[in-house]
Amino acid sequence: MVNPESPIVGTGMERTISEGMQRVIRAKHAGVVEYIDGEKVVVKLDKKAEVDATVDVEDVEIVEGGKKEIYHLTKFKRTAHSTAYNQIARAVPGQKVEAGDLLVDGPASQDGELGLGRNLIVAYANFGGYGFEDAILISERLVKEDLLTSIHIEEYEAEVVDTKLGPEEITSDIPNVSESELANLAGDGIVMIGAEVGPNDILVGKIAPKGETELTSEERLLRAIFGEKAREVRDTSLRVPHGEKGIIVDVQTLDRDKGDELGPGVIQKVIVRVAQIRKITVGDKIAGRHGNKGVVAKMMPVADMPHLADGTPVDVVISPLSVISRMNLGQLMETHLGWALYKKGEKAALPVFDKIGGDVIAQELESAGLS
Repeated sequence: MVNPESPIVGTGMERTISEGMQRVIRAKHAGVVEYIDGEKVVVKLDKKAEVDATVDVEDVEIVEGGKKEIYHLTKFKRTAHSTAYNQIARAVPGQKVEAGDLLVDGPASQDGELGLGRNLIVAYANFGGYGFEDAILISERLVKEDLLTSIHIEEYEAEVVDTKLGPEEITSDIPNVSESELANLAGDGIVMIGAEVGPNDILVGKIAPKGETELTSEERLLRAIFGEKAREVRDTSLRVPHGEKGIIVDVQTLDRDKGDELGPGVIQKVIVRVAQIRKITVGDKIAGRHGNKGVVAKMMPVADMPHLADGTPVDVVISPLSVISRMNLGQLMETHLGWALYKKGEKAALPVFDKIGGDVIAQELESAGLS
């Protein structure tokens, strides 16, 4: 998720889980943040650190004889499920940090705490029948403000094989292709990192020899007159599939001649990774933390959404029948407590197996002026 948010009503384990998964980076020693960019954070230490003090810590480098530490960030790394693993620096240049202070947030974390989603205003109501069969109605605000927007990295592969008619070739010299279609390709025929691509755009320019059976009568005549010089090739380029678009974030080339292990008959393999920004849309599934899930049936303008007594429009409308059928009443208690804490600007940590009574929630609502 592009903008994750830690829960208002948590379990108290959010920080522990986030650190245990090594998603966040905290300062190892006290010092002053000297430099920050998208890929590293440099901290000038108050005291000289031992060179072997952080040997067992990944992504940390001690330089200048222990006077500085460099923390390296992971940027837009593709995961097994095509999501993006990305770290964001939270410290600022000149900031004084102590050991354990937050420097870098990881994916699904906010201020060092686990954040798997967003805190949204929910209404349990039947609204025009859009809640039929656990369907969910959402506000267009979630789309416009990128509250539930995520980044996915798709991977596309092009293999150069040795055919019976001869080997394929990666090139930017492709027959019957306009110059505009070749604009994103480098001289070697592979798309450049940072290029913005859309449906049917060429990622890897590739040609293969055309067999005699594929030649027209005119082509066979030219072949007979001019011999090999008129030999035709066909376009076998790797293109972006229909409906997909994004930005090239990584290109990797594997070559059998350089010792890479490839499949039978494969000479080269080019792997292209394309990052896509996906906004929530109709047909997507959203879920809470109590087994309450559903598919988005419709996105409504903010002005048409139900609103609270003070005029605040809600973000999500859930059918009350979905609560009864699943018997997960805990979500109602969480939403009421979360509403009260949101009004007061506070957060709560409730251990998983500890119960909280309705009287406590009622007191919180009263103190927030919502009784």
